[in-house]
Amino acid sequence: MSQNLPELDKDGFLANLDDWNPEVASQLAATEEIELTEAHWEVLHALRDFYQEFDLSPAMRPLTKYLKQHLGADKASSIYLLTLFPGSPAKIAAKIAGLPRPENCL
Repeated sequence: MSQNLPELDKDGFLANLDDWNPEVASQLAATEEIELTEAHWEVLHALRDFYQEFDLSPAMRPLTKYLKQHLGADKASSIYLLTLFPGSPAKIAAKIAGLPRPENCL
């Protein structure tokens, strides 16, 4: 990794959302053992758009609904998201997208 990560909170989310950039996203993804592909970036950009629009990080259900509207049904399924962000897709994708932890996510 070429630079140190910005300050993170106790759960590994960015302390300051303005610290996010693609390099930071790649570093955060590496902490989750995820190598970002074009498919990941599509979801991350959609997540950031959701946050701009609604000022909150979506839990899984609103996330899949939003992705279905913006990326299509094939990219909005829980199974698809689990292949990209194993474990807890809404939480892990929000972390990598530099957003606050979604409410109701374990």
